[in-house]
Amino acid sequence: MVVTINADVGDVIGPVPRRLFGSFVEHMGRCVYTGLYEPGHPRADANGFRGDVLELARELGVTVVRYPGGNFVSSYRWEDGVGPVGDRPTRLDPAWHAVETNEFGLHEFMAWVDAVDAEPMYAVNLGTRGIQEAADVLEYCNHPGGTALSERRRANGADAPFGIRLWCLGNEMDGHWQVGHKTASEYGRLAAETARLMRMIDPAVELVVAGSSAPNMPTFGEWERTVLTHTAALVDHISVHAYCQEHDGDADSYLASAAGLDRYLKDTAGIIDRTLADLGLDKTIGIAVDEWNVWDQRHWNEVEQPRLRSAPPMAAGRVIEDTYTVTDAVVVGTLLNCLLRNTDRVTMANLAQLVNVIAPIRSEPGGPAWRQTTFHPFHLTARTARGVSLRTTVIGAPIHTSLHGPVDPVDAAITFDEHTGRAAAFLANRSTTAEAEVELSLRGASLEVEEAHVVMTPPGMTRHAANTEHSHPVAPVPLTGIRTAISADGTSVSVTLPALSWSAVEFRASGAPPR
Repeated sequence: MVVTINADVGDVIGPVPRRLFGSFVEHMGRCVYTGLYEPGHPRADANGFRGDVLELARELGVTVVRYPGGNFVSSYRWEDGVGPVGDRPTRLDPAWHAVETNEFGLHEFMAWVDAVDAEPMYAVNLGTRGIQEAADVLEYCNHPGGTALSERRRANGADAPFGIRLWCLGNEMDGHWQVGHKTASEYGRLAAETARLMRMIDPAVELVVAGSSAPNMPTFGEWERTVLTHTAALVDHISVHAYCQEHDGDADSYLASAAGLDRYLKDTAGIIDRTLADLGLDKTIGIAVDEWNVWDQRHWNEVEQPRLRSAPPMAAGRVIEDTYTVTDAVVVGTLLNCLLRNTDRVTMANLAQLVNVIAPIRSEPGGPAWRQTTFHPFHLTARTARGVSLRTTVIGAPIHTSLHGPVDPVDAAITFDEHTGRAAAFLANRSTTAEAEVELSLRGASLEVEEAHVVMTPPGMTRHAANTEHSHPVAPVPLTGIRTAISADGTSVSVTLPALSWSAVEFRASGAPPR
């Protein structure tokens, strides 16, 4: 299979936002308890944070972390998670049929996100609560002092304000499963009034209004139009949530999931533009893909949900702890590529979730933590993608899929940083059987290969190979045999991509010292 990829350093989609490499921590299953936080663990620090998980989160490269939900937030009382731990109440969590001890709350999250060197993104409860709840938690977090709530924060050990800039106005309010589910008009009005008051308290906040939970929601489109009609003058971003899975062994359609995400993003962008034009507003509203991942929802709907609902609520139970395969890793790589190809509209993204719950990092209580297969494309992209994202054209015999129609045989994204003279190409071979002979032309820059890695099926294993507590066969390995040629026009690269693989190729300016 021969594939030609063309790009030009002058043909820019948009800058690569660092917030593109965010993640998500929700009080669900074992994401927090025995994930981030396990005071009795041999690697626990003075705060009870697992040192092994902290190290992996730093290595992963997460830049912003959304908290505390998710569905959990729609019945959460933020006050339960502040003050002396021994005085905090234990509550039922209706979203995940669980018991919440509130040992880990707002201050613990802020200390944890600071330890990772990431930006906090906080969600407010617009399900069972509303305007006053949002105003109170914002004042508690961001006001310097001299008021009851800011002094309460100081008394709880945080003398300086947290200064949280990013705030989510609820979560998935279009979903019938959501505590406090609302119509678009009901939610739009509530979100607008909440946004208005939050801006009175702290004009520097950035607000994310809740868009559709999925592109197949019956209200998609009309939900966005209605909500933005109420809120467009007051918010900065609208959310998109996207989960992908393989159906009935249809690997070709699964590997084409990025085509579906691309349509979803472009449809949402079109709705934003039309609504702003109708309102006569001269501003931009970014798309926050603040939940995205691969997730076997069939198993959740048919096995795990019934099991949870039939048993008494418990704390930190095992919920959607999907074990990811090589195929999943390649799909995650293509979804990252898709985000890079839409940096003109996507302002941030959050891989859901960070630890244990459909996560790139897994851990065992009292035991080890390890990298799932999906860890690797995220880590390499977050580490390498800098500067601007370039438009690419891919020429090659398309792969025909039942769910997404014809798609490019190689999924590609390319970034270029003129300040450092470095570039990166992210290439996924969607074919499960054939190698791809790729000829890549990058006009306008003279580049040499610095590093190249590929995530692929280990020798003697299948596309279902996975990493476990005891074995980690799937990891990036060097991608060899790359040939480059520099001319007056730019750089040409020839590379062979293994079947079903995702690769990251890093370049530096010709003659520049290695990193």
